[in-house]
Amino acid sequence: MLREFKEFAMRGNVVDLAVGVIIGAAFGRIVDSVVNDLVMPLVGKIIGNVDFSNLFVPLSDRITAGLSLAEARKLGPVFAWGNFVTILINFMILAFIIFLLVKGMNNLMRRKIAAPFVPPAPTKEEVLLTEIRDALRGAPNPVVGSASAANGTTKQGA
Repeated sequence: MLREFKEFAMRGNVVDLAVGVIIGAAFGRIVDSVVNDLVMPLVGKIIGNVDFSNLFVPLSDRITAGLSLAEARKLGPVFAWGNFVTILINFMILAFIIFLLVKGMNNLMRRKIAAPFVPPAPTKEEVLLTEIRDALRGAPNPVVGSASAANGTTKQGA
C-alpha cells in the first residue's frame, strides 16, 4: 500500500497540481492585496471616504452606529454587504487575470500549431550522394547492357 501511495504521489499530474495549488494560493494573496490595499481605497475615496470592508447593516438592536465590522459581529448578526463587494471585486480581478493568462496560452498554442514544418536543409553528404545517384540513373547500366546485347534484346527505360 505504501508503494502504491508513493507511485500515486509521484506522478507528474499530482506534482503539477500541488505546484498549481501553492502558486494559486500565493497569487490569491497578491490579488487580495491589490483589491484591499489599492483598488478599494481608491473606490472609497471617489465615493467619499468610505471603507467598504466596514459597510454593513445591523441585524440586532445591540449594534450601534459607528462600530467596525469586527466589533459589530461580536455584538450580533450583521449583513456585511461591504465585505461582499470587496470579495466580489477581488474575484472579478482574479477572473480577468486568469482569462488573460488562458488567452495568452491559447495564442501561443495556435502559433505553434500554425507554424508550418520546414524540413532541414540537406547536408553536404546528402547533396553529393543525391548527385551521384542522379548521375548513375542517367548512365546506361553496364551489366544490363552487356547481358541484353548477348541475348540480342534491348531493354527500354532501363
